[in-house]
Amino acid sequence: MTARLSRTIATALVAALLPTGCGLLPEVTELPLPGGAPAGPGYRLTAEFRDVLDLVPQAAVKVDDVTVGSVEKISLSGWTAQVTLRIDTGVTLPANAGAAVRQSSLLGEKYVTLVAPPGPAVSNTLADGDVIPLARTNRGVEVEEVLAALGLLLNGGGLAQLRTINQELAKALGGRAPTARDALRELDTFIGGLERQKTDIVRAIEALDRLAGRLARQQQVMGEAVDSLAPGLTELAAQRAQLTETLTALGELGRVGTRVVEGSREDTTASLRALQPILEQLVEAGDDLPKSLDFMMSYPFPPNVTGAIVGDFVNLAVTADLDAASILANLVAAAPPPARPAAARPGDQAAPRPPADPRTVKPVPAGTPPLPPLIRCLPDPKNPPAKWIPPAECLLPEGCALLKPGSRVPPGGLVLPKGLVPAGTAFPEGTELPTGTVLTAECLLPVTGEILGQVGDLPDVLKGGLLP
Repeated sequence: MTARLSRTIATALVAALLPTGCGLLPEVTELPLPGGAPAGPGYRLTAEFRDVLDLVPQAAVKVDDVTVGSVEKISLSGWTAQVTLRIDTGVTLPANAGAAVRQSSLLGEKYVTLVAPPGPAVSNTLADGDVIPLARTNRGVEVEEVLAALGLLLNGGGLAQLRTINQELAKALGGRAPTARDALRELDTFIGGLERQKTDIVRAIEALDRLAGRLARQQQVMGEAVDSLAPGLTELAAQRAQLTETLTALGELGRVGTRVVEGSREDTTASLRALQPILEQLVEAGDDLPKSLDFMMSYPFPPNVTGAIVGDFVNLAVTADLDAASILANLVAAAPPPARPAAARPGDQAAPRPPADPRTVKPVPAGTPPLPPLIRCLPDPKNPPAKWIPPAECLLPEGCALLKPGSRVPPGGLVLPKGLVPAGTAFPEGTELPTGTVLTAECLLPVTGEILGQVGDLPDVLKGGLLP
């Protein structure tokens, strides 16, 4: 039912209710027009519609259900309806506003509503003479259209199909309700996961869109790259036979290499085992090997000698830490104990003792105690203590002690660099002790006051003195 039909019914009802000739009510000559637009100055807009339904002139123009104007004229331009709207001057509308034909109620009249733009409003406004194009206009759904669609559905449009679908769905789910429920629960979990990752999915889609756009912009470059591959592919196709032969030869080379490796496996293993001691020695050498190579470059001088060479001479700075007791022990030494004759074997005749050479015999200083046996007076060479004090029966000078290798050297003490006791100590010359053993100053025999050394040079001093 349209607004025109409603007005006709209302007029008929009024005429039926008025008694003929009674004159109680004045004769209705014309019904009031719909709309009720505010009077006053205004400006005109033109809205284009594909279908204005039964919109009539003087219909209201509203914004958010507030009447701001009226329909002034409806005309036709081709297949497009041109609706002229008169808007109150105090109403300001954005330039991208839209228009739609709506209905006040189920059986009410039609009116034009001005709607906000779908996006942000622009700063410009609509002025007198502006046009709202078809792209920004629409109309509402009519009751007749809804009833017609419902009638199509009820009159065989889809009920039979819905019944078939319902029956087939019941057969499919028969006895599988738990499985279907679990599937729906898993689907709900999956949809929830997608919902939680919606931001990431949108970001990935936007990144894919940017990638697609970039590929679209570089379409020509990619086409040229693909075109440039054609000569290379042609050349590869021409050399296909050679490539095949090369791969076949590589396979044969692999088989030959396998036979060679298997045949020389034992020799290779033996060579590697023979290299193991050499490598271990190189590892033990550590930093000494590169340092020695560095020294070989400047042999016989140290590597830093180049900074001391000036012209034809060498600058030499020497820092000497001299100990008077050590120097005297190396230059002036006590006489060694008399040599013990070897034990005579049964049946051997005693060999005559050669006469002593007065140049080599060193007199024993007066008051020198005899040397005790070494078994009681020396520590265990395999496990020497930090400090070894010989027993009193050893008859060694008081205070004479042996210190463990690496100990601090006391004043006047002596270090055994090679583990052999030199002459001039309370122990026999040549006694073997752990390398680096320290003898205290009391272990050195008192000097005789006479020089028993020989004339020598610097190497003699470095070897341990000028003693014979």
